[in-house]
Amino acid sequence: MAARPPRPKPAFTRNLKLEKDVPPPFANFAKYVDPSGKLNFAGKAVLHADGVDFSSGNSYKINMAELELREELGKGQYGVVQKVFHKPTKVIMAMKEIRLELDTGKLSQILMELDVLHKSHSPYIVEFYGAFFIESCVYYCMEYMDAGSLDRLIPYKNGVPEDVLSRIAFSIVSGLRFLKDELKIIHRDVKPTNVLANSKGEIKLCDFGVSGQLIQSLAKTNIGCQSYMAPERIAMSDNAAYSVASDVWSLGISCLEVGSGKYPYPANRYDSIFAQLNAIVHETPPDLPHDRFGPEAIDFVRQCLQKDAKARPTYAELIVHPFILKYQDHADEIDMAGWVQGALEWRQAHADELHQLKNGGGGTGAGSSPSSPASNHGKGFGLPNSLRDMMFGRRQ
Repeated sequence: MAARPPRPKPAFTRNLKLEKDVPPPFANFAKYVDPSGKLNFAGKAVLHADGVDFSSGNSYKINMAELELREELGKGQYGVVQKVFHKPTKVIMAMKEIRLELDTGKLSQILMELDVLHKSHSPYIVEFYGAFFIESCVYYCMEYMDAGSLDRLIPYKNGVPEDVLSRIAFSIVSGLRFLKDELKIIHRDVKPTNVLANSKGEIKLCDFGVSGQLIQSLAKTNIGCQSYMAPERIAMSDNAAYSVASDVWSLGISCLEVGSGKYPYPANRYDSIFAQLNAIVHETPPDLPHDRFGPEAIDFVRQCLQKDAKARPTYAELIVHPFILKYQDHADEIDMAGWVQGALEWRQAHADELHQLKNGGGGTGAGSSPSSPASNHGKGFGLPNSLRDMMFGRRQ
């Protein structure tokens, strides 16, 4: 007797996945996490409970038992940042915890940031101390910048004075130039929340999870906070490429915000996100306040904010711009530490007021200033700012 052919599934079930067809949790990570509990990025790095080993031969040994938790600095959908004390070295660090979840994109961001940090030996980029992996969480430890990000400091006196802005611009340009020249990296998310300060007056770049490798000076993914994106990045298709000039635009917007004390395209001025982005693309960008800044500073920002990307200066040209050179020979006389300390004292004195503004305005970023795009979220519309809560050195 011939075998009866299998009965076909009912039509309504053919597109359903039965439980046995669904891959087990973290099946996507099988090629990354081995039975011993190590996280392997093939050809790049191996993270384990006692540290991280890079394919370059560099190893960083650090683990949870050596750390004493002090306080939470920031929290968001991408992870938690803790202030920790490293007992063997007696060094205060910022430790970022990232839970892997079922997101291979997050793995790519983790690897990118680790790769950039451990290669970045620059006074203008946060120092990397080490990383480790426990169960489903990656932890990495970095330099603790006790003043936090610039967006927290700029409400003090409605923005920074010209000499301080010159040193901030110099530090950002120097950090971006290092990434480009030494590591062939585009930052792709330049904004005040990704620029940190400490009480010594040092200014450093952070957050490299979305940084992109340069391929003939072009990167092909459109990632970053839209409110700081260059016009060509806002208008381009998903598959289009953009050059490092896009980061120069973001630098200009950041300097404009830091100098004036407010974001130049506030959400409450526009009735929709589309109107705001249209203004970035088509309107003439505002200048730094003419009553507080000289022609060199105003020209520096204008050069960065040229609508034609090809007309924007390179980092090599910006570093010798008259606005930078004007204070270069007297850099030691600029009281950067004094300005930072004054901003911190002002912030502490106005803590209740700032807390009310943040809560009343619907601000979601830990420590977001009332003028920043992050604090406009909830006032009718908000902008994508997915990495805001991963900042190092942020305080509640």
